[in-house]
Amino acid sequence: MQIITTHQSMDFDALASVVAATLIYPDAVAVVPKTVNPNVKAFLSIHKDMFEMYRVNDIDLSAVSGLIVVDTNKWSRLDRMEALKNNSGLEVWMWDHHDPVDCDLEPDWKCQESIGANITLMLRAIRDAGIEISPIQATLFLSGLYEDTGNLIFSSATAEDAYTAGYLLEQNADLSILRTFLQPAYGEKQKDILFEMLKNASRRSINNYSVSINTAHIDGHINNLSLVVHMYREIVNVDAAFGIFVQPENEKCIVIGRSVVEEINIGSIMRSMGGGGHPGAGSAMLKSVSPVSLKEWIVELLKGNQESSIQIYDIMSYPVFQVPPDMPMKEVAEILEEKGCTGLPVSEDGRLVGIISKRDFKKLKKPSQFSAPVKAFMSTKNITITPDRSPMHAARLMVKHDIGRLPVILDGSIIGIVSRSDAMRYFYDALPD
Repeated sequence: MQIITTHQSMDFDALASVVAATLIYPDAVAVVPKTVNPNVKAFLSIHKDMFEMYRVNDIDLSAVSGLIVVDTNKWSRLDRMEALKNNSGLEVWMWDHHDPVDCDLEPDWKCQESIGANITLMLRAIRDAGIEISPIQATLFLSGLYEDTGNLIFSSATAEDAYTAGYLLEQNADLSILRTFLQPAYGEKQKDILFEMLKNASRRSINNYSVSINTAHIDGHINNLSLVVHMYREIVNVDAAFGIFVQPENEKCIVIGRSVVEEINIGSIMRSMGGGGHPGAGSAMLKSVSPVSLKEWIVELLKGNQESSIQIYDIMSYPVFQVPPDMPMKEVAEILEEKGCTGLPVSEDGRLVGIISKRDFKKLKKPSQFSAPVKAFMSTKNITITPDRSPMHAARLMVKHDIGRLPVILDGSIIGIVSRSDAMRYFYDALPD
């Protein structure tokens, strides 16, 4: 007997992957976990007659000879499958799109790639095999793809995810159904928890990133705590937010994280805590651990979790040609023309005092003003960056302040400059060898 299963707290990508696996392995039985996300539960309550699924209690695990695992790579995330773990004759197939770090399934066969949604991997196989899918299956598959890629805007989304979304729309996936079930529930319980978290909100800087870690006590099971953390991060306006939700009655702590910067990899942090997730989102559940210790643990992981391999130091231009504040504007114009650049830092005694750009020359209304010193027309709103920050951070600063270049400052001195073109070369994979 072969069974198909997925992780606990089943989301749409996991459910979609289970259903897709029944098409690839038609003789296997779908076994879903007891705990499912609320929007998935709502979907299944209406569509349950369309999908044949079982619970673990319905299956004789001693008769299982083959295990097909989708959308996870860890035994600990499966629902009551411990009896199979020590079965030496068990064959395991795995379909997973998470980071292979900490994978403990040791499958006999696997399809494992870093991609936005697990269903994308499975639909590749379905298309290659020429398997037809129904409109309702296409709708479910697109729900999983959109949920796990944030409607294709998460950084983990790939070109293949987008291609697959187009394919599913061609198969008559119903977007109105998606809108109904992808809207997470937000009720009084979630509102109360968010309000308490905001009353106790605090921010701190870790490796130059703004972070908020908040502890809240909850009674019983509360749905959609991830939505609470998502809203909390947006309201507090930090790069990353963590919610530690304490359940005193069973000595459990649920940790949920959200990040909007590529340098803080939530999935990596949560894997270190025994959970899982993606670069921008993840969670973990721990027992008999004090919230204070958890907070300290998160801080330590954050201090060592800045994984960006490319820093401003790698893409900045140097040495930097600088002009003194008393240089006439005419000479500055000649230098800009000669150097072929659109702006220069203005420095005095090695310290940045301003920026002069071609746009500043629009301020000159009379020919005599070309003899005036650059300090009369330079911008003194000096937005700078340090060499250890990321190209993404530089791009955000340039967009926010509508500027074309950022002086790179170390110990008060200018050591380089990064421009829009430098950032674009990085984003479009045009870095020099």
